[in-house]
Amino acid sequence: MCPKGLRIRKETERNAEVSKGRSSNLRKQARKTYAATARMTKDRTATDREARNLVSEKRQKTARTSNEKGSGEAMDRPEEGLETRATTNELEDQDNLMEEILDSENLKRAYKSVVKNSGAPGIDGVTTKDLKSYLAANWHQARTELRSGTYKPKPIKRVEIPKPDGGVRKLGIPTVLDRFIQQAIMQVLQSKWDKTFSPHSYGFRPGRSAHQAVEKAKEYIRAGNRIVVDIDLEKFFDRVNHDILMSRVAKRIHDKRVLKVLRAFLNAGVLENGLVQPTEEGVPQGGPITPPTMLLTSC
Repeated sequence: MCPKGLRIRKETERNAEVSKGRSSNLRKQARKTYAATARMTKDRTATDREARNLVSEKRQKTARTSNEKGSGEAMDRPEEGLETRATTNELEDQDNLMEEILDSENLKRAYKSVVKNSGAPGIDGVTTKDLKSYLAANWHQARTELRSGTYKPKPIKRVEIPKPDGGVRKLGIPTVLDRFIQQAIMQVLQSKWDKTFSPHSYGFRPGRSAHQAVEKAKEYIRAGNRIVVDIDLEKFFDRVNHDILMSRVAKRIHDKRVLKVLRAFLNAGVLENGLVQPTEEGVPQGGPITPPTMLLTSC
């Protein structure tokens, strides 16, 4: 072989060795990089797991603290915690709320209240004086339907009364049987819900009145406040959304029978000018059950 050919061969072999060494170095570097990446991934996974465990421990500790105190953060911020307290401590998640409503002592109180309040008869013409005999003949069936959640109230009777500032206020008068049932429901719900409402609310609540609201306003004036804001929601009762109202009620009641009966009262319809019209929105002013459920829309 000529010297020139021998030189070319040696250079080729040398270049091959250099390429081989470079490839080996690249493989070693790649293995090191992979190993480092694996370690970083492992460390990150361990860190994430530790963080999740720490968060879980904090949540469990917070839950235990809330259960021990009975109110959690709601006690620190009472105004913001009204709904929170209602959905935790006051939630009626047992399935026997209807049995509380149908308790004999509760029904006796409801009967006395309806008879005492008197009022006009509903669409069936039965008066409060006739309620005792009417219950004797019809209560067994009504109680069975209430226990099964299938009770269907009768439509309310539309009555218009003049407003002091002009116009008329539309009232809905339930039958005395429906008033009796509403009163029994209201007594149980009110005893559980009233303490969860705002301390600044005075309407439709036991032991509170408009006179107390006026006295509170006078206290504010004596304290140096001089600005009064008067707000009235026009036709509020007539425009209440049934779904929104029932969603709020369902946060506090899990007994589906009670929820079905309350929905049935909302959808009972109204007898006006000889025709029964469906009620797709609004709540009647005139039934015992309206005030406590209405207060939920302002929580």
